[in-house]
Amino acid sequence: MATSYARATEHEGFMRHRGYRWLKLSAILIALCIATYAMADVQPRPNGGTWVGYTLGTIGVLLILWLSLLGVRKRAITPGKWSLKAWTSAHVYLGLSLIVIGTLHTGFQFGWNVHTLAYGLMMLVILSGIYGVIAYDTLPRALSDNRSEMTQRQMLDAIAGLDRQLHEAALPLPAEEAELVEGSIRRTRLGGGLFERLSGRSPRCGNVRALRELGARLDRERGSPRSEMLSRVVALLDRKEQALELARRHIQIRARLEVWLFVHVPATFALIAALGAHIFSVFYYW
Repeated sequence: MATSYARATEHEGFMRHRGYRWLKLSAILIALCIATYAMADVQPRPNGGTWVGYTLGTIGVLLILWLSLLGVRKRAITPGKWSLKAWTSAHVYLGLSLIVIGTLHTGFQFGWNVHTLAYGLMMLVILSGIYGVIAYDTLPRALSDNRSEMTQRQMLDAIAGLDRQLHEAALPLPAEEAELVEGSIRRTRLGGGLFERLSGRSPRCGNVRALRELGARLDRERGSPRSEMLSRVVALLDRKEQALELARRHIQIRARLEVWLFVHVPATFALIAALGAHIFSVFYYW
């Protein structure tokens, strides 16, 4: 019985770990914080400088510091109660609880100061984390569906193979047309900058220009002696464009899967620094 339960837990995602254990614990923590905030009689109004504010602030800081250790925890894979899956589940649900805890700590008082900066950075970390959870839940499936049982290496090899065929097919062409084909080979763009990878488009790719211009020439010369030769080149360019679209889609999904970390991790370090300034200023002016 215990063995079958262990096998079942091995295949459940971190969001549902142990029957949503950390969701339930986070809900209890949120309920306690809301109840404490609602029942506290502080004057003139709740804020971060009251005993309720200090209590909620201490809970929030301790949670943030603990949550920031997930990256360290990933280096030690262990089973059991504090497995990486359990830790990640706790990271997600306790991180979400900070929305309530941090907001109650502020007493809904905001301004142009380091305290609100820390709150804003906390929300940025949480929102980027929410995107990360959604991305890891949906994008791997899209990545697998897009690959058509091909690895990234096989995609690149297929494009290289088409380039070799294009080079041979371009040899009988006039210099101007052959240069367009060579431009497709030399100026193929895959990847590029972050925004180009996220968009999945490369408008400056040499293959786009070659396919457009040689395709137009083929339309004008249908039935001529050169049409068969042009038709073969255009067909290869079209196959290459389809292969490029598959590879770009693969790169785009991977970029969407990873981009949140470019926000989440730096914002976490900035949050810890802002928290240090926030705590120092509170006790310095106390």
